[in-house]
Amino acid sequence: MRIVLLTVGKTDVAWVREGLSLYAARLAHYIPFSLVEIPQLKNVSALSKEQIKDREGELILKNLKPADRMILLDERGRQLRSLEFATEISEHLSREGRDLVYVIGGAYGFSEAVYARADGMLSLSKMTFSHQMVRTIFAEQLYRAFTILKGEPYHHEG
Repeated sequence: MRIVLLTVGKTDVAWVREGLSLYAARLAHYIPFSLVEIPQLKNVSALSKEQIKDREGELILKNLKPADRMILLDERGRQLRSLEFATEISEHLSREGRDLVYVIGGAYGFSEAVYARADGMLSLSKMTFSHQMVRTIFAEQLYRAFTILKGEPYHHEG
């Protein structure tokens, strides 16, 4: 089993890329982890938001295998504390052999086809973060979850 972070667009902010690389390297000690970046659509000025979401959605769905468990990082998703997120990861690891694919959509969110295929949705906060920042924030939370599961002194409950 592996965990994939699938994103629309490249990580082009230097400090976001550095943070993402840091946590991806740390995650490698616990589980196979990879980042898949779908290229940003070109020449979209004449397209509506729905058309952009549909085209991005087609690219997202092309990057999935039928057995993948796809979780959307979406503002309408469930909000979990870090311990709860770690528990969910643990439960998935213990009962399923499917890869976990977490998806960060484009600026306008996800198409209806992507929502229909999703196995769940997760929200990182009630606040809105840039799609670039979410990459590093999510990778850090994933790393935190594994340190919790291993009983390592990274996460502190107060």
